[in-house]
Amino acid sequence: MGNRCRAAPPSGGEVSQRRQPADASPANRELAVNMCSLNLTFSACGFLGIYHLGAAVALHRHGTTLLSKIQNYAGASGGALVAAVLLSHPEKLEQCKEFTYRFAADVRNQRLGAITPGYDFMKQLREGMESILSADAHKKAHTRLHVSITNAKTLKNSLISSYLTREDLITVLLASSFVPFYAGIKPVEYRGETWIDGGLTNRLPILSTGQTMTVSPFSGKLDICPQDKSQINLSIKIAKQDFILSIANFVRLNQALFPPSQVTMESLYHKGFNDATRFLWNKSYFE
Repeated sequence: MGNRCRAAPPSGGEVSQRRQPADASPANRELAVNMCSLNLTFSACGFLGIYHLGAAVALHRHGTTLLSKIQNYAGASGGALVAAVLLSHPEKLEQCKEFTYRFAADVRNQRLGAITPGYDFMKQLREGMESILSADAHKKAHTRLHVSITNAKTLKNSLISSYLTREDLITVLLASSFVPFYAGIKPVEYRGETWIDGGLTNRLPILSTGQTMTVSPFSGKLDICPQDKSQINLSIKIAKQDFILSIANFVRLNQALFPPSQVTMESLYHKGFNDATRFLWNKSYFE
């Protein structure tokens, strides 16, 4: 897993992630899962959320027992959207995938992509969420879904996990996906303050207690991600997420904001599915 079972850190402290030994036996892994809370987090990703959807489908289809042990979900930007659907409506992952394909095609058809004058990116995103999240989605997400958002004035990160209404949940998810000047000019208002993309300050939320499984469409030090081979073997940390310095990752950064072709989007979906399946198989959780 992305980090071992641990107690909450002192206030203001940062806990480094430590990977589980590769030779840990299935029995030891099962014991670890039973002894502490297990979390699942999806990184910020933009339109590479299609990779997350592939991974989520694989976990839902072939990791039922493992998912039943997940106590908390977390995410930033598109990762938070996928976490919300997997937690509240896993049966709607297919619908979410089709929406993502349509949304990406709509953005591709704009002369300047999402920043085309007159194009309302946030309206399209809201309509998609409203069509997928049911009236009681906030009840399922309350206290269990931790969404990374950034205060537009202080640029400090917050993890939101309290949703009294469905509109609360949708607003927080919209805030986590609001990239200034790309998604619009006016930040999202929530509880008297304005908020922007959580991926700007915490791309990969790691909760303070328990083990955390990490998922990202970018190659790095994560549980489920593409495995790039970088000739210089270096990585860089951006907004609390490690990235391998590879040409493929630079390509992915561009694809996150400027959605690639339908064929490439489908390939990314299958890549996420296959990477998650391999994780389940290697950890003896595959069903």
